[in-house]
Amino acid sequence: MAFLDTSHTTALHPPLNLLSKLVKIIFDALVGWNDARVTRNILSQLSTRELDDIGLAPGDIERILRH
Repeated sequence: MAFLDTSHTTALHPPLNLLSKLVKIIFDALVGWNDARVTRNILSQLSTRELDDIGLAPGDIERILRH
C-alpha cells in the first residue's frame, strides 16, 4: 500500500512574500480610495435637509472622509 504525505506546506520565498504584501497594501489603498470617492459622491447629491436627517451638515462630508 502506498502512502503519500501531504501534510507539509511550501513556504513562499521572502521576496515573493514581500511582493504579495506590497500588492495587498496597494490593493487595500485603492479599495479605500474608491469607497471614499463613492461615499463622497452619494453624500454630495443629498440636500441639506436630507443630510440633516442623518445628522450631517454639508461641511461634514470632507471631514468625515479624511479620517
